[in-house]
Amino acid sequence: MRDIILIVVLLVTQTVCGSVFIGGTLMTLLGIEHRPIDWELRELVEIGAALGLVFGAVLTVLVLRRSIARQKRAEEQLRQVSGAFMELMHARFRDWGLTSAERDVALFAIKGLSTQEIAELRGTAEGTVKAQTNAIYRKSGVSGRPQLLSLFIDDLMDEAGISRPPPRRSRDDAGDRKGMHPAALASTG
Repeated sequence: MRDIILIVVLLVTQTVCGSVFIGGTLMTLLGIEHRPIDWELRELVEIGAALGLVFGAVLTVLVLRRSIARQKRAEEQLRQVSGAFMELMHARFRDWGLTSAERDVALFAIKGLSTQEIAELRGTAEGTVKAQTNAIYRKSGVSGRPQLLSLFIDDLMDEAGISRPPPRRSRDDAGDRKGMHPAALASTG
């Protein structure tokens, strides 16, 4: 927010300073009559305007450098998260005992591709992809894509130390869960 305010101040300052230099000429070209100011005052105003433009240019460079540094930090964080996500996926795939074909299908499914798109990319029939996705869901203990993706998101949140809201319980399973240890509740949620 502070950068936005600084940029607005810079733009206003540079606009005012630039208008000092072109104001008189522009008024003459447009035929607007104006009374010229004393030359000593005019020189002081022009010196002030020139200093304002130079100051604005220096501050613009500083703001730009800061923005570029912030963007590089964000890109590096994204690269790290992406790498952590891929490591997590491959570890889970190994833990579940997925075949290489199932790993490919799982990766495409997590990326959001449809069954038809996965079949076309892999050069297989849609039925084969459906069978592979069912095997993936069975081995991972989930019932569909949203839950599969949720497993990885939950793991990333756990690694980052981000707390999750407690799972919502339905009325039907509330009685079944009474007296269960919290860790057992979390694993059944």
